[in-house]
Amino acid sequence: MKEKKGGHDADSEKEPIRVLLVDDEKEYLHVLSNRLGKRGLSVVKASSGQEGIQALRKQDFDVAVLDLKLEDMDGIEVLKVFKRMDPNLAVVMLTGHGSAEAARDGIALGAVGYLSKPCELQELLSKIKEAYRGRTTG
Repeated sequence: MKEKKGGHDADSEKEPIRVLLVDDEKEYLHVLSNRLGKRGLSVVKASSGQEGIQALRKQDFDVAVLDLKLEDMDGIEVLKVFKRMDPNLAVVMLTGHGSAEAARDGIALGAVGYLSKPCELQELLSKIKEAYRGRTTG
């Protein structure tokens, strides 16, 4: 795991928060990635659980935003793999299908929180920053 310089926080301009965005709804993924990027986050998109796992193998991320319902894998399974690969990765679950129970299961497995889709961008941004601060101070 790469060491962070200077212990910057989420509001610092030195290094952007590195976010892995995993969602199989490609249009939603594209729009969300652009909107987060315009707010200073460094975003890598993955349109499947497998792509997300491959992205995490290639580089470190501060926060992952993970959809619970993916075509190729269950989001909970992806979460388990993420946590094995990087136990310190902060994961925010997204649920678009009223599966709050599954999202709570995700929290039990190490996710830092969940939001229902569609969520307000500001709400997601706040959750990402909160997750990032929890990761760097915890």
